[in-house]
Formats: sequence, structure tokens, C-alpha cells
Amino acid sequence: MKSYHLIHQLITLVEQLEEEHKGDEVSLQDFAGFLMNHMEKPAISAANGGDIRFGENEDPAQEIAYQLDNNIGRLFVYMSRYAKSYIKKALEGTPLQTAEDFTGLAILLTHDHLSKTELISHNLQEKTSGSEVIRRLIAAGLVKQWDNLKDKRGKYIGITEEGKQLLYKVFVDMSYVGKMITGKLTVPEKLTLKYLLQKLEDFHYEHHEKKTIGTKADLQAFAEEME
Repeated sequence: MKSYHLIHQLITLVEQLEEEHKGDEVSLQDFAGFLMNHMEKPAISAANGGDIRFGENEDPAQEIAYQLDNNIGRLFVYMSRYAKSYIKKALEGTPLQTAEDFTGLAILLTHDHLSKTELISHNLQEKTSGSEVIRRLIAAGLVKQWDNLKDKRGKYIGITEEGKQLLYKVFVDMSYVGKMITGKLTVPEKLTLKYLLQKLEDFHYEHHEKKTIGTKADLQAFAEEME
């Protein structure tokens, strides 16, 4: 029975909880609270949830990889790569080449116009890669640009009618991408995940907007503050 080790762990934890309650009957809610408290500093290893990509070598490196924050970070990287592969399939046969092309055009759909700098920022891109996305969208006739009369050095960009029509067609296929990304999660699980991801988005977007992480030293300083 593959779950025997987990069942043994659960029984051990229940016994610990009963000892704390000195023999009094405990409820499922009591155990849930006890378990969450017990898991505040979990010892995560390949033995209790390993990465199928990892081999058997370099135990010290694997211990680092399975530290909770590192483990979550690695899973985020995997999820982003799965998502990009699904998005690439959904965009086949369209002028849109990347997920950033799609999100950039979708952002423009909800604005009368934006400056190029604003779109690049909203699309969470670096200037060089963001400019390349805008160039592709303009070349495909999905976005138009015109002079900013208040700033002769700047230009406004906006979605074209062709861009709108394309987006509404792509939205259908992108809805399949959304379903694939969330997999077989239940509705309550999806709501919990959405809540947690939104909490992370709010945290990271503030750093993105304020440009607080400019160097490796900045990254280290903020990370150490959260320990």
C-alpha cells in the first residue's frame, strides 16, 4: 500500500494531539489546527513528495531544492512552462506568436490607447522584449500608432478593428488553456488557489511598479526581511 507511510504519519500526529489534550476527545477541527501549526516548518524531502525529474545524486543540493520556498518556486516555473506550451498551441494559425503578444493585445482591448511604455509595464516585460512585441503587433495590423501631441518624442498605440476581431476568436481557444492549467482541481480548490495567487500578485506587482528589485543585493535584502 503506497499510502502506508502517510497513514503512519497521520496516526503519529493524532497520538501527539491526544497527548496535548490529555486524553480528551479531539475533533477534526482540532486536528486541522494542530496539523497547520505542525507544518509551519515542514521538513520536505524527496521521500515525501519528490520531483520525478530528480535522480539519486547530490543529497545536499536536493535538500536545498526541497526547502519549502524553493519547492514552490520550482513548481511555479514548471506551471509557467506548461502554460506557455498550451498557449502556443492555442495561438497556432494566428499572427500572434507568443503569450506576451496575446496579453499585450488583450490589455490594449480594454484601453482607448496607451503609450508604449505603459503597455510594456502592464505586460510585465523588459523594454527590449516589450518593444519587439509592439513591433510585431503593428506589423500584423493588429495595433496602430500615432503621435502624442503633448510629447513629440512619444507615440500612442491602440488596438485596430482587425485586432479586436482576432482577439474574440482567440478567447475561445484561450478558455481551453485556462481549463488545462487548472487541471482537475475542484471549484473550492480553484477559489483557494485564486485567492493565494492574487495575494502573491498584489505583493509582486507593488515591487514591479516601484522597481524595488534592481540588483541581486536588492533581491537578497528583501528576501531576508521576510524570513
